[in-house]
Amino acid sequence: MKRYAILTNRKRTIVALVHTAVFWAVALTGFVTVVRPLGARSPASSWVLSAVYLLVTLALLALAGVSRRAAERLYFGLCATSALFGLVRQIAGDPPLRAAVYVRVAMLGCAVAVGNRILRDHRRPAGSPE
Repeated sequence: MKRYAILTNRKRTIVALVHTAVFWAVALTGFVTVVRPLGARSPASSWVLSAVYLLVTLALLALAGVSRRAAERLYFGLCATSALFGLVRQIAGDPPLRAAVYVRVAMLGCAVAVGNRILRDHRRPAGSPE
């Protein structure tokens, strides 16, 4: 069995994949929304969302840093990249960074694929309860 540092079992991997899929769906809404550049007169919600993106990016980078296996590191790296592009888009706004939507969706799509690969590593042997 391959040894992972964070995604140590099937249940953790499924929870991570569900989160990634939900945030991938949220990223898809970026195709129909417009983000205005962050400024002194921006609403408080824009500032809060920027802070959330920053904290999520830092947390995902920390998880990537403590990951043992390349697949696990890649998974968290892809998720962190997506969050970072969300932060940059939130700060710069559209249209200068409209491409950030495409990068976010692509990174999360790739993360789902890598997460599925990790999930296959956690397949239960026949007849064993989890």
